Amino acid sequence: MRRLADATIKKLLPVLLLIGLLAGAGVASAAHGDAKPEKKGILLVAFGTSVAGADVAYQNIEKKVKEAFPGVELRWAYSSMIIRHKLAAEKNAEEHDSPAEALAKMMDEGFTDVVVQPLQTIPGQEFNATAETARAFSGMPKGMKRVVVGMPLLSTTSDLERTAGVLTAMTPKERAAGEAVIFVGHGTHHPANVYYPGLQYYLQKKDKLAFVGTVEGSPTLKDVLAELAQNKVKKAYLVPLLAVAGDHVHNDIAGDGPDSWKSSLTRAGITSVSVLKGTGESDAVVAIWVDHIKAAMEQLGAAQ
Repeated sequence: MRRLADATIKKLLPVLLLIGLLAGAGVASAAHGDAKPEKKGILLVAFGTSVAGADVAYQNIEKKVKEAFPGVELRWAYSSMIIRHKLAAEKNAEEHDSPAEALAKMMDEGFTDVVVQPLQTIPGQEFNATAETARAFSGMPKGMKRVVVGMPLLSTTSDLERTAGVLTAMTPKERAAGEAVIFVGHGTHHPANVYYPGLQYYLQKKDKLAFVGTVEGSPTLKDVLAELAQNKVKKAYLVPLLAVAGDHVHNDIAGDGPDSWKSSLTRAGITSVSVLKGTGESDAVVAIWVDHIKAAMEQLGAAQ
C-alpha cells in the first residue's frame, strides 16, 4: 500500500505543482485587474473500464451530452488509477487523465466555468472523492471562477421514482409472466448504499418481481435469492445497474466462476439470462444524468 501511495503522489506531483504555480501567478497579477473571457466546459468523470467494447456506454453518454449542450467543450477523466495504468500499458491505447489532471489542463487552457459530472449511480465514496477534487479548483486565483458538481444518477426521491420507471421499461421483452428481473449494482459500505433498497421500494411498486441486488453492498445475493425462493421464481434476468458492462458484469454477475450471480442462481435451480449492457447504453437513463448537468449549469449561471 505504501508503494501505491508513493506512486500516486509522484503521478499527481506535476498536477499539484501546476496548481501551485497558477495560483501564485494569479496572486501576483490579480492587482492588474486581468479579466478572462468566459469559457464553459463539461468534465465527465467515470470510474473507467478496460473491458473491450464496454466503453460503448461512454460513447452513448458523450453523444447525448453533446446533443444537449452544443458548443460546450466536453472532456473525460477516469477516476480509477488502476484502470488508467492498465490502459496506459496497452499498445495504441488512448491516454486517460485523472479528474485532477483533467481539471488542471482545463484551468491552464482558460476554462472559467466547468460542470463536473460524475457517472456514478449513487453518491458514495467514489462520487464524494471526485466532488472534493473538483471543488478544490473552484475560485482559485487566475484559475476557474466556478466549478459545480452534478449529482449522480440517484440523488433525490424524484430520481429514485424516475429511475424505477426507466428500469421497469428496460426489462427484456422476452420476459414472461412469473419471471423475475434483477438489477445488480456495485454496492458499498458507504452510508449512500441506502439508495439501493430505496430504489427497490419504488421498483416493487411497479413490478413485484423486479429486484435490486449488489455485488458488495445490500441487498445481497443471499437477500435476492430468498426473495426469488419466496416467489417461486424459476427464471430471472440479470441486468447491470452499472454505467458500463465492465469487469463486474462479466465476472461477478454473468461470469462462470462459482461465486458469480449466474452460478449462484443456477445452483438454486433458477435459470438465468444475463444482459451484458451498462445503463449508459440506455438513452432514458442517460437523460437523468443530462438533467443533472443542466441543473449544475443553472447553478453556474446563478453564481455569475
